[in-house]
Amino acid sequence: MQVTSSVREPLVTGGKSYHDVTHDVSRQVEGKPSLAWFLAFLTAAGVLALGSIALIATLWEGIGMWGLNKTVGWAWDITNFVWWVGIGHAGTLISAVLLLFRQKWRTSINRAAEAMTIFAVICAAMFPVIHMGRPWLGAYWALPLPNTFGSLWVNFNSPLLWDVFAISTYFSVSLVFWYIGLIPDFATIRDRATGLRKTIYGALSFGWDGAAKTWMRYESVSLILAGLATPLVLSVHTIVSFDFATSVIPGWHTTIFPPYFVAGAIFSGFAMVLTLMIVTRKVFKLEDYITIGHIELMNIVIIVTGSIVGVAYITEFFIAWYSGVEPEFYAFYNRATGPYFWAYWTMMTCNVISPQLFWIKKIRTSIVATFALSIVVNIGMWFERFVIIVTSLHRDYLPSSWAMFYPTWADVGVYLFTFGLFFTLFFLFAKFFPVINMAEVKSVLKSSSEKVSK
Repeated sequence: MQVTSSVREPLVTGGKSYHDVTHDVSRQVEGKPSLAWFLAFLTAAGVLALGSIALIATLWEGIGMWGLNKTVGWAWDITNFVWWVGIGHAGTLISAVLLLFRQKWRTSINRAAEAMTIFAVICAAMFPVIHMGRPWLGAYWALPLPNTFGSLWVNFNSPLLWDVFAISTYFSVSLVFWYIGLIPDFATIRDRATGLRKTIYGALSFGWDGAAKTWMRYESVSLILAGLATPLVLSVHTIVSFDFATSVIPGWHTTIFPPYFVAGAIFSGFAMVLTLMIVTRKVFKLEDYITIGHIELMNIVIIVTGSIVGVAYITEFFIAWYSGVEPEFYAFYNRATGPYFWAYWTMMTCNVISPQLFWIKKIRTSIVATFALSIVVNIGMWFERFVIIVTSLHRDYLPSSWAMFYPTWADVGVYLFTFGLFFTLFFLFAKFFPVINMAEVKSVLKSSSEKVSK
């Protein structure tokens, strides 16, 4: 007879024991790659190779290969940068904020979310570097390093420099947090392995011995890192929004951008976590650990953040009208009715209307519906960044300088390259690292699992 909590659905189903958790998570690391994993990895590697052509061409010929012009000097490059940074937000939120609030439902999904954060930030950081044209000659100028060329320093008043500080800090803390969490699980795999695998995982586990004092230090470090990472959830995308909000371009210089960007980042980040976790739970047979309950809770977060984003869209229009500033109102009116109206209404449909379907319990607990809507949300969030950037630039104060932006094959190819890189890294992670945090799942097993008694 199964006995479950009358208050909350179990987070781990199937009556799992500690041994079952170890076996179920470790088997995908220890066994041979499945056909599904192999096909997925080859697809991602193929996209990576295809995108490499565009990346090499861009580095060889310069960013004149892109569809930029004098009026629209930022387009797909900065759109993709902001989009990838936003996707990385869910990992920090799930890992740090929910850990501090002692939310047990994070334990099965935090490892993959943290990995997703790291890979997404790598993809995001590529775009400012590529946009430098010849980064090997001057990428270091973006860093506040002493130099031998005199007293020339970076502009500390520029939000573009704040991006460098924020994203490098975000990446560093996320990487350390992710790796610290892996150490106990590496030790578990080390103890089950032989030969070269034992040596490799032994080195990765840093001599973990599982003693009480070791666990105490591990938990202390985890809490300290969570405390450091929590402000990053708010600060990183806030600073990214300052790239626009500190300008004088109509449609950009608005004080709503920081909270609006943060909500949008969490919105898109959770959608990407859902996309990845739904596939992972099926390929690696982890349905007892990534349950419908996890998916439903994440969908609730998407409802909340999607609603905040929708309110922000409406607020932008109201403030533009209420301000009485004609160029400001025109910028927003042009978004909805101008040449890029199709992008605006795609954004509104995907980001405001589609998440409201999750109010229906049958939809937010449906695997197929959640998977489809998670992809729809990220399509919408990409269009949001595109609309903000391109529609505010392509109509200047002078009609004589008005221009349209049309992406070239190089724009599309570099974007495909980042997709290929992201999924190649994620599939490698999912095969060779424990995709679920065994130690943390075991810590909540007694209180949050499905108990089986005779």
